[in-house]
Amino acid sequence: MVRGCDQCGTSFTPRREHGRFCSADCRVAWNRENKADPAADVNALAWSITAMKDAAERISQARAGDQPRAFAVISEAVWWVTIVDATLVRYHPEIYDRVLDEQPADERLLTEETLGGLRFVRNQMGHDVDHVDFIHPGRSHSDPDDDSVAAWTWNPLPEPSCGSLSPHGKEWELARYRAYQAQLAGHAVGETFGRAAAFLKLAAASTTGITQNAGR
Repeated sequence: MVRGCDQCGTSFTPRREHGRFCSADCRVAWNRENKADPAADVNALAWSITAMKDAAERISQARAGDQPRAFAVISEAVWWVTIVDATLVRYHPEIYDRVLDEQPADERLLTEETLGGLRFVRNQMGHDVDHVDFIHPGRSHSDPDDDSVAAWTWNPLPEPSCGSLSPHGKEWELARYRAYQAQLAGHAVGETFGRAAAFLKLAAASTTGITQNAGR
């Protein structure tokens, strides 16, 4: 999948979906030209991590009996996970990649595809796809007495048309769809958010020196 470098415009094939620069020199140059207030960046990321943690905890506490609230809680968790993910990818890509690369190969793929699948959910919700379509609100097969929302599972979905996207955009969105089918469809909601949040908290702590209190 080819894209243009955000700094110089050269076409290149990124190593990962979030790759934005054709070289380290371009990344350094872009960062130099787009400096943000480091203190504000740390505070914003710490606040987002806390919001993500709280949203994930609400999933573990929500019960199946109140379905409207349950779906709202899941949507909120998708929002915060992908906000934190996008912030780290945009402003701290080197450390984000380093933390990924430190994982065993099979776990790294699982993490990347889980985050890619959640990006797919976020994008499809942004195109008027109802969040109800994504979720199977049933009890856990392994524990039929479990009525927690965390035990609900993601539905398998048909391939999206992506008709309004550019060829490159369609290619990226279909990659996210395949990640969704591989790591979300049929899996428990709580499992998905637990895996994603654990990686993002680790990456954020490595990036900003956020205190353990923000990551717990």
